[in-house]
Amino acid sequence: MTRCAVIGAGAWGTALADLLSRNGHDVRIWAYEWDVVETLNRSHQNRRFLPGHELSDTLQACNGIDDALMGAELVTFATPSHVLRAIARSAADYVRPGAPVVIASKGIESETLALMTGVAAEEIPHSTVVALSGPSFASEVIAQQPTAVVVASSDAEAALFAQKSFSSTHFRAYTHTDVIGVEIGGSLKNVMAVATGIADGLGLGFNARAALITRGLAEMTRLGTRLGAEASTLAGLAGLGDLVLTCTGSLSRNRSVGVEVGKGVPLDQVLAGRETVAEGVITARSAHALAAREGVQMPIVDAVHRVLFEHQSARDAIGALMTRELRAEAD
Repeated sequence: MTRCAVIGAGAWGTALADLLSRNGHDVRIWAYEWDVVETLNRSHQNRRFLPGHELSDTLQACNGIDDALMGAELVTFATPSHVLRAIARSAADYVRPGAPVVIASKGIESETLALMTGVAAEEIPHSTVVALSGPSFASEVIAQQPTAVVVASSDAEAALFAQKSFSSTHFRAYTHTDVIGVEIGGSLKNVMAVATGIADGLGLGFNARAALITRGLAEMTRLGTRLGAEASTLAGLAGLGDLVLTCTGSLSRNRSVGVEVGKGVPLDQVLAGRETVAEGVITARSAHALAAREGVQMPIVDAVHRVLFEHQSARDAIGALMTRELRAEAD
C-alpha cells in the first residue's frame, strides 16, 4: 500500500483519488472548497464537481494542503492549469524529496508558455515529475469504464511507479519518455475540441468535424515536434486518442463551450456560472502565443483565438480556414 496525495478535488482529481483508493492505497485528497471536503468525508460523494457517484469509503479529504501531503510517497496534481504554479509553490515544502509528482493538469501557462510539468519542476525542484494524460472522462473513470492513459517521465522508475499505482482492471497506464509530446497532446486537444464544437454549433456536419480533427492533429504534431516531441507520441493515446474523445464526446466541456459559441452565444455568457474550467479557452491564448514564438503555422488555433478573443464571427473564421492558400497535405 502506497501513501498517496491528490491535490485538487475537481472531477478529474476526485476520479484519480477514487481510483488510487480502490487500488488499495492510502489516499488523501486536498480540496479548496470546504463543502467538497465535508461531503467527501461525510457521504463519500463530490456533489459539486462529480455528482451522482459513490466514492471509495477509505478516501479522506483535507482542507490543509500540508495534511494531504503528510508522508505521501506519490503526489498527484489535478488543478486547473492557471492555478497550478501557485498551488505547487504552496505545496513544495510538504512534498517528500524524491517522491514522484504526477501532473494530471492539462494546459500551457499563459505568462511563461511553460508546460505543466515545467511549472511543477520549477516550483518543486526536489521532486521527480511525471505527466499523466490520455482519453479519459472523469465520470467514466469513476464508473470503472475501460480507460487507457499514458504516464511519461524522463525518470523510468518514476513512470513505472506511477503506472503500477494507477493501473487496475479497468484503468490501464502505459509508460512513455516523451513528456513534451504527452503534454502538448493533452493541452492542444482542448483547443481543437472548442473548434469542433464551434463547427457543430454552426451545423456544419460530420465532414467538417473530421477535417478539423485531422488537421488539428497535424497542427499539434507541428508544434510538438518543433518543441522536441516525437511525432509518434501525437499519434498515440495522449494525442490522437484524447483528441478524438474530446472533439466528439458529449461529456466534453471544451466541445460544449464551442457549440454555444458557434450558435452565437457570447463567450462571457457561455462561461458564466460554469462550475468547471474549460481549459481550451485558456489554452487558446497560450497556444496562439507559443505558435507565434516558435514560428509555427497553426491556422485552427488562430481561428479559435479570433472567434474567442478578437470578435470574429464563427462562420467567417470557418470560411477563412476553407479559403486559405492551397497546399500539400504533408508538411
